Parts: sequence; C-alpha cells; structure tokens
Amino acid sequence: MAMPAASEKWIDINGVKTRYFEKGSGPTVMLVFGGNFGAPDAASSAAVWDTNFEWLASRFHVIAIDKLGQGHTDNPLRDEDYRIHAAVDHGYAFLERLGLRNVHLVGHSRGGYYVTRLTLEHPEIVASCTCIDSNTTAPGRGLNEIVLANPPGEPLSRECQKWTYEKYAYSYHHITADLLDANMKVAALPKTRAAIEKMEKQKLKTSLFLPDLQKGRMQVFAWLRDKGMPRPTNIIWGYNDPTAPFEQGVALYELTMQRTPVAQFHVVNEAGHHVFREQPAIFNEILRGWIAGLA
Repeated sequence: MAMPAASEKWIDINGVKTRYFEKGSGPTVMLVFGGNFGAPDAASSAAVWDTNFEWLASRFHVIAIDKLGQGHTDNPLRDEDYRIHAAVDHGYAFLERLGLRNVHLVGHSRGGYYVTRLTLEHPEIVASCTCIDSNTTAPGRGLNEIVLANPPGEPLSRECQKWTYEKYAYSYHHITADLLDANMKVAALPKTRAAIEKMEKQKLKTSLFLPDLQKGRMQVFAWLRDKGMPRPTNIIWGYNDPTAPFEQGVALYELTMQRTPVAQFHVVNEAGHHVFREQPAIFNEILRGWIAGLA
C-alpha cells in the first residue's frame, strides 16, 4: 500500500518547499513521522503512514507532513536551522499558513517530541497531543545506539534501510516494498545527501543538533513537572519496542499525568517501535476512540 498520489500537495513555508498529504473531512489530524534530517540509516518520510492514512481519512481530515529537511521537503535554509526546534517552528508556520485550529497532533519517535513541543508552545491551535514510542520525549535513555549499531551495506542503501526497520520491529510484515521504494526515492534526492554532509561531515549533529535537543528535553521535562500538558495528551507505546523500552513510556506517562487533567496511556502488545504499522487496526481504533471521547 502506498500513499494516495491524488492527496499529495505542496506549499511554500517561508521559502521552504514543503510536501504534505491531505484527505478527508471532520476533525483535523496531523501525522508527524520520526527521525531527523541527515540520518544515514533511514530516509524517512510521510509515506510511513501508508497503513493508516486511508482509514483515518475516511473518518477525519488527515494531514501527513514531510518535516523540514526530511522526505521531499526542502532542507533548512541556514546552518543554524539544523535543529529539531527549527522543524517545530516550520510545523507551526505550516499550520498557520493553512489556517488550521483545533488540530489533533499525532507524532512518532522524534515526531513525538515535535508534537509535544508544538503543543506546549502553541496550545491555542491544538485540540490534543498523541505521542508514540518517543524515547526523545520520555525520561531515560533509549537503546538506539546499541540496537542500530553497525548497519550493513552503504548508508541509505535498500539493504541498510531494510535492516534498520527490522531492528526497530517486533515482526517484519509491515516492512513492505512500497515503504522501501518511498525511502529510496528520498535517499536519491541531492538534498538528502546534502543534509548528511551538513550533519555528519560538517559535524552539525554533534555541535548543534544534539546539544540543542538535550537542552530542549530538559525544558520539556521541567514543563511537564511544573505545569503539565496544556491540552489532552495520549501516549501510545509498543510493548516490544527494542529501542524505546516500555519503561520509558511508563515514565513519560507518570510525569505527564501529574498535572495534565486528561491523559491516557495505551500499550500495544506484539508491537515494536512502529506500533502504528505493526498493529494498524488497533492503533487506528485507539486514535479514533481518543478523538471521539474528547468530542
């Protein structure tokens, strides 16, 4: 299954050509995938939602965005914007440009941090926040450096990307040819190689991206501890996630629930890091029920 071509759209956001998919009517749901620009192991894009997009679009107004510097969206225009917070700002500008309000934000992994931060900074446009298997957002340390160490083949080769998805997974059925084809199209883009050059060879990853991310995580933890989330918050976790252990999900929920009046935690068995792909029917129903309950 691939993303429906007819739903692909483009928009200019402050000089950044931005790709997104849009379909359906009803409450607005914005899907945000994980990863970050310049990653040599997987060229992620909005195509990762292809097992969920059509089902959700039959019930909601669904948007799946290619984040700043990822998928087919342009790279940051300045070196100082190779930060996750520049991607968050880009997302806010995107929603403002489309004139969207009362948005149900749904983010996976690094995208979970993205939607959490967007909710904390701009609650006036957010209806709810759903954070999925995000060791970026959760207290504690993920196991990416161990689980994903020493991938085979050339960076961003099909072999490398397939291996990476397998290492994230409980089961492999969701690692489809369509998904790998979409990733390989992104890997072939000159701007993808340019982002790797910036992050790895010019060392923006260690000098800028990671220090800024760590600072941001500490800010989020303090915000959750002292104020809680300003909008209803839903945490979904794959119990068998090899990189974001279940205990991190528990810790994130325990931190969030103390000062967040409406908060839920859903654990899905027999699911790894991409719980929404490995168990799409269960994930889709959790999200549908969450939004219906808020209404």
